[in-house]
Amino acid sequence: MIIDCAVYRSGERIDEPAHQADVHAAREEADRVGGFLWLGLFEPDAAELQRYADELGLHPLAVEDAVSAHQRPKMERYDDDLFVVLKTLAYTADDTVETGEVAMFVGSDYLVTVRHGEGEGLGKLRHQAEQHTEVLGHGPVAGMYAVMDGIVDRYADVAAELETDVDEVERSVFAPDQTRDSERIYRLKREVLEVRRAVQPLREPLSGLVRADVEEVDKDAAPFFRDVADHVARVAEVVDALDHLLDNALSAHLAQISVQQNDDVRRISAWAALFLAPTLVASIYGMNFDQMPELHWAYGYPLVLLVMLTGSFGLWRAFKRSGWL
Repeated sequence: MIIDCAVYRSGERIDEPAHQADVHAAREEADRVGGFLWLGLFEPDAAELQRYADELGLHPLAVEDAVSAHQRPKMERYDDDLFVVLKTLAYTADDTVETGEVAMFVGSDYLVTVRHGEGEGLGKLRHQAEQHTEVLGHGPVAGMYAVMDGIVDRYADVAAELETDVDEVERSVFAPDQTRDSERIYRLKREVLEVRRAVQPLREPLSGLVRADVEEVDKDAAPFFRDVADHVARVAEVVDALDHLLDNALSAHLAQISVQQNDDVRRISAWAALFLAPTLVASIYGMNFDQMPELHWAYGYPLVLLVMLTGSFGLWRAFKRSGWL
């Protein structure tokens, strides 16, 4: 469905109620005033998007990608139009990265944004862009920049929240108390991978925008995309660092588990050895032979108990000094 449809002239929005429902009228108005049309859609079906594609002359392959979603972030050229796909990211309270998708059709006199997913809408980004008429006056490419810049800024927020959770995991792994962090580490690695899938593929398209290799982007607009590319590079570095930290945390956690298991085995072995001496003496005198030393001696029983206690106490002191107990 249509979320917003407006015509912009010299970076200023022309508010006409008819434009919101009639894309054809909005396109004619944009052509008349020498401006451009910005059409925002949310999860349109194939038939709905095809109507707008016929009106604007969108390429069928790009339309198919925009309807099906689940595309890799990319930038492609179709005839005289530019087709851009980005992933949107949002971090939830349960350490989960929710992903959405935004597809953009950029022409000489129109910008169409198609959003999928339950993430934050593009209305706020459009409103912010409308506050900078000097930027939006550059046309549809300026609108594309505003959307890309807002989405990439959200990447940085998600990366910062992931850093906080990774720091918590590190403190938990090296805490004196035994913890169960392997499940959370694995979950965080999956979320870091989701961010990487959104960030890494953008680096190549942005480099083309920075060099102004794209026909729609002039040299005056290249610095704006350079700023976006710089943000993407920083987020990519943070994501790589977080992935390495989680690998190290998982290795440390598994090593601590192994050390703890060894300590447990040593303690069990030490306690078992404490009962070895009494068991040995008791088993010897439990064989019921008639001719045995001190068998009929009045002090034989106390002597055997003393030997048992002395042997156990000696082993206890030895294990205590060695740290086994």
